Amino acid sequence: MRLVLPLALFASVALLPTPAAAEAPPVDLPPVNSQPVVVPALQTWSGGTGAFELPVRPRVSADRELSALADQLAGELTEITGRPANAAGRHGDIELDLDPALSDAAGGKRFAEEGYRLEVNRRGVKISAPTAKGVFYGTRSILQILARDTDRSSIPAGTSVDWPNYPVRGFMLDVGRRYFTPEFIRDYLRMMGWYKLNELQIHLNDNEIKAPGGDWSKAQSAFRLATDNLAFAGLAAKDGSYDRAAWDSFEDTAAANAVTLIPEIDAPGHARSFIAFKPELGLNGGNSDHLDLSKPESTAFMKSVFDEFTPWFRSKDVHYGTDEYTADRQLYKKFFNDMAAHLRSLGKHPRAWGSATAMTGTADGYDRDVTINSWNNGWYGPDAAVKDGYQFINTNDALLYIVPFADYYHGNGLSGQWLYENWEPHVFPGGKSVTPGEPLLRGAMSAVWNDLVRTSYTEHDVHRLVEPTFGLLGQKMWSGAKSGVPYSAFMKQLREVAPGPSLTTIRGTMGAPDPDEHSFGKPVTASSGTPAKAVDGVRLSRWQADRHDRRPWIQVDLGKPLPVHRVEFDIAEGRHQRVRVSDDGGTWRAFDGPTTARYVRVEGLSSLWSLKVFDAPDLARGKPTTASSSEVDYLGPANATDGDPKTRWASAYRDAEWLQVDLGAAQQISRVLLDWEEARGKDYDVQVSDDGAAWQTVAAVRDKAGAGVDEPSFAPVAARYVRMQGIKRATTYGYSVFRFEIR
Repeated sequence: MRLVLPLALFASVALLPTPAAAEAPPVDLPPVNSQPVVVPALQTWSGGTGAFELPVRPRVSADRELSALADQLAGELTEITGRPANAAGRHGDIELDLDPALSDAAGGKRFAEEGYRLEVNRRGVKISAPTAKGVFYGTRSILQILARDTDRSSIPAGTSVDWPNYPVRGFMLDVGRRYFTPEFIRDYLRMMGWYKLNELQIHLNDNEIKAPGGDWSKAQSAFRLATDNLAFAGLAAKDGSYDRAAWDSFEDTAAANAVTLIPEIDAPGHARSFIAFKPELGLNGGNSDHLDLSKPESTAFMKSVFDEFTPWFRSKDVHYGTDEYTADRQLYKKFFNDMAAHLRSLGKHPRAWGSATAMTGTADGYDRDVTINSWNNGWYGPDAAVKDGYQFINTNDALLYIVPFADYYHGNGLSGQWLYENWEPHVFPGGKSVTPGEPLLRGAMSAVWNDLVRTSYTEHDVHRLVEPTFGLLGQKMWSGAKSGVPYSAFMKQLREVAPGPSLTTIRGTMGAPDPDEHSFGKPVTASSGTPAKAVDGVRLSRWQADRHDRRPWIQVDLGKPLPVHRVEFDIAEGRHQRVRVSDDGGTWRAFDGPTTARYVRVEGLSSLWSLKVFDAPDLARGKPTTASSSEVDYLGPANATDGDPKTRWASAYRDAEWLQVDLGAAQQISRVLLDWEEARGKDYDVQVSDDGAAWQTVAAVRDKAGAGVDEPSFAPVAARYVRMQGIKRATTYGYSVFRFEIR
């Protein structure tokens, strides 16, 4: 329930005489429901009328094979809606049905493996699928629909049949060069399931790219699996590794979220951790990160590593690396083939990084029963894979690699807008794209490579780089362009459901303030619980007071006294509340209308989805805006009033330039906000006018120091037109304004 204070006052309505009876007009049929927003978007939708309203205590029923999923869904319903749900056995409000005979002509094989049918009417919801994975994906869709609903309770009536375009929709994480905690990996598996991504490839060993001073004994390297087998004592990295229990927890979490783990153990290059364990296996007397393949012992050792750890792996596919080996090329080909055969002898299908073009010119003589990650057009591109008959996965480095904080490979995150507007799994750079639906193309996989082993950053820093395009890639891999909205609108949709439920360590990083909001990301305290979740802009996170907290409260510090026009909070639990404000955090007064305050406190509620403190509405947003000049067309005056703090207006390089807003009618105003770039006005006036011709100066700013926000205030005045009239520039450039707000 969302509550906005102060409450609006409603005038009484006079009763009028009943008119004489007239012929009844024709009854309009209720409109059918438009397609609900889900990320990734539904493949099909046939709208009904009305909606299913989630009861106060929702029940989930399921086939026996789906009982664990029913329990999981009940917990997630409780988390997302605040309504205590349970797995009821039979006759639930939400029914999960496993029907192996279910088929769909349009979805074909993809529907048979991972598709589902969603049916919603006023009485309830039914999710049917030929596989448990398909049923799981259907639950993600209804959870997202509920999360997006204002009251988290309504699902529009209609029917959807949904399936993925590609069988592989993946993400690769390099833990060899940097350890990631088990909690982080389990959270990523949950987040992958939320966006219907289905493969997590874990790159389990690697090393620094260059040896310090040429001495490989000083290079960082790690192998991240730890066994009790004494034959491998000392192989596991000392700065973090995963034992069998941790790995089993990954497999269990993956299975619960319809994700397959693809373990990767990389050799004969990137093999420093193995050479550090057995120096006699390395080139150059062990001063290398390349195995010496002229020694049969090197291949035998790698086979023993797979013999030891393959029983841990539940996936039918296991990745054995094989990229960027620059020594003997014929011995490399023999290693490639020997290891592929060995993995098949262990009951696994082999995967490898594509390298044949760079290594030997062609794939002649290479084992063809290997799935290839096409990671670089020069090493082995998609055209070569199609020609040679390999099944392959698009993991193209130029488009899909992140190397955190590097000056190459998207060091600050992938190019989201470009990917959204131009990319699907069949797209490769350099004119190498394949035909959409190419039978040998299995799908795509983005990747994080932690090349900068000596740079200080955390797993949460990596998450901040990955999250903005994670759901976007899920969209492009599942249903391509079916989202049907511009990039900015899609990102808004994505923010409303990111990053998913049941997370333990990662936090949403895509939250954004509402227009005119003061409280986003500000310091917040509470009587108990984790109050920051109420002001992070993430719709799925909430503050929850401790169970034994009898007098709960939550309080936001705005940093300085600011105009407080209204307070809005989305209640998860509790009914009786009091809102108070303070200038100093010590003396409090009731909030009953627009005021100025530094602190805002809500008392009496035990759980909130959000707490938002707002300024008065910006009267300039979206209104006609003109200027004396613009430096170039794309830096036009409308940028200053479009509500986007990243766009800006820039004038010609002259002193007496102006920026003007037409409010449409006379409005009572008393302050403006100007967010300046470094190219700012040193001296300028704020002027108002009734007709846009005769101007009155209401505020004068002189000797402004530095870029940033100015907030000139003045005695309340009624005006239709408001402008910034420049007098003198602070730099040799013109005037440049990110935001021009009027209140």
